[in-house]
Amino acid sequence: MNVVPFVREGLGNSSYLIGLADAKAALVDPDRIVARYLQAAEARGWQITSVFETHLHADFVSGAREVAAATGARIFAATATECRFQHTGVTPDEKIRLDGAEVEAVGSPGHTPEHVSYVFRSGGSPPALFSGGSLIVGGAARTDLISREMTETLTHAQYRTLKTAFKRLPDETSLFPTHGGGSFCSAGEAGERASTLGRERQRNPVLRFQGEEEFVRWFPSTFPAVPAYFSRMRAINQAGPRLRRDIPMPPPLRHDEFEEASRAALVVDVRPKEAYTAAHLPDSLHNGFRDSYAIWLGWLVAADTPLLFVLGDVPLEAVVGESLLVGYERFAGWLAGGLESWIAANKPIASAQLVDAATARQALANGATAVDVREAAELESGYIRGAIHIPLGTLQRELEQVPRDRPVMAYCAHGERATTAVSILERAGFDSLLNLNGGIEAWREAGFTLAAGKRVAPSSGAGGQ
Repeated sequence: MNVVPFVREGLGNSSYLIGLADAKAALVDPDRIVARYLQAAEARGWQITSVFETHLHADFVSGAREVAAATGARIFAATATECRFQHTGVTPDEKIRLDGAEVEAVGSPGHTPEHVSYVFRSGGSPPALFSGGSLIVGGAARTDLISREMTETLTHAQYRTLKTAFKRLPDETSLFPTHGGGSFCSAGEAGERASTLGRERQRNPVLRFQGEEEFVRWFPSTFPAVPAYFSRMRAINQAGPRLRRDIPMPPPLRHDEFEEASRAALVVDVRPKEAYTAAHLPDSLHNGFRDSYAIWLGWLVAADTPLLFVLGDVPLEAVVGESLLVGYERFAGWLAGGLESWIAANKPIASAQLVDAATARQALANGATAVDVREAAELESGYIRGAIHIPLGTLQRELEQVPRDRPVMAYCAHGERATTAVSILERAGFDSLLNLNGGIEAWREAGFTLAAGKRVAPSSGAGGQ
C-alpha cells in the first residue's frame, strides 16, 4: 500500500489516498475540496474506486459524494450513520475485499456514537489503521460534539475503544488518524500527523489511564472551545451535501450592483489585514484568507447567510471552496474591479488603525481599553495587564463588556483575529478602534511588561487560529 496524506491545516485534519493493486485506490475521510485528491490520483495513474467514512464529521462537509460523482467510487460508511444518500453500509468486524487489500471495519465509538475505524491489510505488510477520531497522535478526539447530555456516555465509550478496540493489532501497525492534535475536534498537542500503535502505546497520555471513572472525569476538561458551526455539519453530512456543479458561483458585480446586493447580504473582506485597515467597505466583516478562514467564517456567520466578497488578490475559486467546506452555499457576488472601483465611484469608505506596540501602550496610558480576543489557554503565556478577555468566537454576543466611551485596542497573537474583532466592533457601532500590529508577540518583542499566569476570563471560552 502507498498512503498519500492530505493535511487541511486550518482544520487540523488529514485525509488519505491509498494506492492498491492494479492501479486502484481508496480514499479515507475526504473533505469537500476534492480536486487535490483527483489530481493526485491522476498523476499516479490511479483510479479511485472506494471512499471510506469513519464517522459523521462535525468540522467540515464531506467530499465523499463529490468524489463518487467524479469517479464512480463506492462510498462505505457505518450503517449506524443512517446516511440518506447512496452508500454501502458497514458494521463492526465486517471485512471488505478491495483490489489487493482487505479492509476490516472496527467499531470505535466515543468521538461519535457511530464511529468505525478501518484496518487495511495487504500482503505481508504491517496493517494500516485509519482511526478517524478514535485514537490520534498524542491524544484522542473529543466526545462532547453530539450533545451535552451524551458527553459522559461517549466518554465512557471512548475509554473502552482506547483500551480494547485495537488490542489485537501489532505494535508495527501504522496509525493514520483523521483528526490531528491542535484541531478543534481533538484533545492533544499539535505536531505529527501519523504514528504507529507501538509508539502511541508508549507515549500517548490518553492510554495511560487504568481507571475508567478517572478518565471520564479528566478527558472532557481537555477540550478546546467548540466553533459554532460544528452543530450544523453532522446533519449536512448525514443528508448528503449538494454537489458543486449544482451550486452557482458568485457573479461579478459592479459597484452599484454590489451596493444594492449588500442590503440583503453580508460583505466579507478576505484581503490581508493591512489592506482592510487602510480602507474597507463600512459594515463589512474582515476574515483574511488564510488556513483558518473556513473556521472563522463558520464560527462568526449565521447559517444560510448570503455572502458578498471583497477579494483583492485572493482567487475567487479558493474563497468559494473554503466557504463550501463549512457549508456556505449562498453566494451573492464579488466586487468587480476591487476596492479601487468602489473608491473611484465615490462610495463610502471606512478605515481603522493598525498600530505598533509603542503607540498601543500610549493609547492605553491615555485611557483606551485593551480587548484580548485570544483563546483562554493562550493567556497562560502572558497578557496585557487590565485587558478585557473576550475570545473572538464570542465577541459578537458579548459586546456589552466593551466600554463605548473610550478608544478600544484589540489584540491577539499576531494581529489577524484582532482585525476581525475590529470589524465586528465597527459593525456594532464602536469607533476609535485600534489593532495591535503583530499582537502580543509585538508587545513582548518591544520589551513591555506582560501579566503572567492564567487569568479568569469574564466570558465562556472560544478561540482559534
